[in-house]
Amino acid sequence: MSIVSTSPISQRVLNMAESATLKMSQLARELRAEGNDVISLSLGEPDFDTPDHIKEAAKKALDEGYTKYTPVPGLLELREAICTKFKRDNGLEFTPNQIVVSTGAKQSLHNLCHAFLDEGDEVVIFSPYWVTYSEIVSLAGGVPVDVFAGIENDYKVTAAQVDAAITDKTKFVLFSSPCNPTGSVYLAHELEAIANVIGKHEHVYVVADEIYEYINFVGKHSSIGTFDAVKDRTITVNGFAKGYAMTGWRLGYIGAPLHIAKACAKHQGQVTSGTNAFAQKAAVTALLADMTPTYEMRKEFLRRRDMVLGLLREIPGLKVNEPEGAFYVFPDISNFMGKKFGDKIINNSNDFCMYILTEAHVALVAGVSFGAEGYFRMSYAASEAQLRAAIARIKVALKKLT
Repeated sequence: MSIVSTSPISQRVLNMAESATLKMSQLARELRAEGNDVISLSLGEPDFDTPDHIKEAAKKALDEGYTKYTPVPGLLELREAICTKFKRDNGLEFTPNQIVVSTGAKQSLHNLCHAFLDEGDEVVIFSPYWVTYSEIVSLAGGVPVDVFAGIENDYKVTAAQVDAAITDKTKFVLFSSPCNPTGSVYLAHELEAIANVIGKHEHVYVVADEIYEYINFVGKHSSIGTFDAVKDRTITVNGFAKGYAMTGWRLGYIGAPLHIAKACAKHQGQVTSGTNAFAQKAAVTALLADMTPTYEMRKEFLRRRDMVLGLLREIPGLKVNEPEGAFYVFPDISNFMGKKFGDKIINNSNDFCMYILTEAHVALVAGVSFGAEGYFRMSYAASEAQLRAAIARIKVALKKLT
């Protein structure tokens, strides 16, 4: 006999997982509210303020009356600036009608999934992946197909793995580079090999999330959309949160084939319409003005990465590689599975992170949320003092395990 749910909440939302990064951040706030000294390294948010020249541009836009509704795909001035940026930095050619500006890159991905996917369509996702990818695909009726690469491969999926995952139900391949949560960066030759594989499957598109583009420690960023095999089937997603420390401004965008851009704008028109006017004016300045603050942030992130890696490598049993971008490390904790502290047993990455939160008062995010059981993500978008203190606490806590 089937049981009918009496909940007024839709099955779609009931089945949706809560964002693990936001959940851990909330737990950290609750512990802090109880008087505990908690160091939160769970959120992917630069700890720098938005550069002054961008803030000044927003103030000027307010004074000039940019307080009204905007076109759904964005102000023409911003879409033109995005085209300039794509050509200048990525070698990608777009026209303004191929650009859609959204309330963050997360909404850009939401638009894409709802514009692309019918019930049962498959999306090949490189794993470890950003926590939202899988949920946003499922919410649109799609089926996430994870393709995993572990620490021994620097978390980078191969062209052969992609080829094996594609079926006649595959709509698109989704990945980020530099990658959240691993910091891995796909080099030009690796992307070309993947592009050539996808190119053989004429029904398959590529969605490339490049929001960490400017936090790249290995040289010039490479975009998969530059390769002829997939040039006409690539949607490039980007935004202002990471490279310009504009997380709270909520601005993302895509460059896409015209029919895809129109479909995304159509969907967005029924959800949020255009994003706010004065933030878009400030975004023009961010793209076209002095990039020195962005490069200075990258330099500081690299310094912190090297410091964090040195400290983590002093912890027995922890395995770390060398992330090439973004501001995360993604250690392998397989050596700690089955270990105990009192009546606590570390059976999985959630257990590990909860133990570290309660015992060391450091907030991390479990790897299982990124499609990678047996790992955790640590953000080093924090001060040197916080990072040193956090890792020292983790080291002490792990020594207590038997």
